[in-house]
Amino acid sequence: MSLTLIDYTALVIFFTSWIGYTQFAKIKAKDTACISRCLHQHRLIWMRQIFDTDVRVSHASLLANLERNVAFFASTTMLVLAGVLTLFSQLESVRELLTRMTVAQEASNFAIQIKLCLLVLIFVLAFFQFTWSMRQYGFVNIMIGAAPVAFKTDKEHLINYSVQMARVQDQAAHAYNYGLRSYYFSLSALSWFFHPLMFLVSSLFVVYILYRREFKSKALKAIQQGVVDLSKEGYEFD
Repeated sequence: MSLTLIDYTALVIFFTSWIGYTQFAKIKAKDTACISRCLHQHRLIWMRQIFDTDVRVSHASLLANLERNVAFFASTTMLVLAGVLTLFSQLESVRELLTRMTVAQEASNFAIQIKLCLLVLIFVLAFFQFTWSMRQYGFVNIMIGAAPVAFKTDKEHLINYSVQMARVQDQAAHAYNYGLRSYYFSLSALSWFFHPLMFLVSSLFVVYILYRREFKSKALKAIQQGVVDLSKEGYEFD
């Protein structure tokens, strides 16, 4: 059977959930405590400390660890893409496998191709996000290398420079986060192979999970408390 009305409805809800949550989180983060907002404040402190030493091996090591995480997902995404593309030549095998599963709805080759195309789209977008994140972390490395040594500086142009470094690193982290978010929604898209209603419910469930982790998690409370503790030490945040 080809795509039904339920399939199209679930697909619309999927994209609405993904795009809608992305915009919601971006707007809500401007005036609400969340992981991305609190981590940005920690990055401001980190980048201000760059000027306090001319030996920046520790800073470079921390950035290298962040880049390795992104590089891992970028390379993994290429492997996943290769696997998904291979399935296009095995449509009958995929269809036969789904037929044997009692929870899966019978689907035509056309429907399976559409579902595989959705997975390809998701992982292509994830790859672009991860590689853009890697590039931006490289930009931060260059800016750190160019930063002068000025112990406990209060010069306005250097403080502004540290803010710009934090912003670039923040954008790199956002791109990494968007790439990870693609992986979350790819699991939702995978459920479409079984049943469109499962696809619909899992899309909403992914949004719930993302919201809980971004705005209500225990990790957020710990990170937020760290910001409060730093503010008691005289640090100021944007």
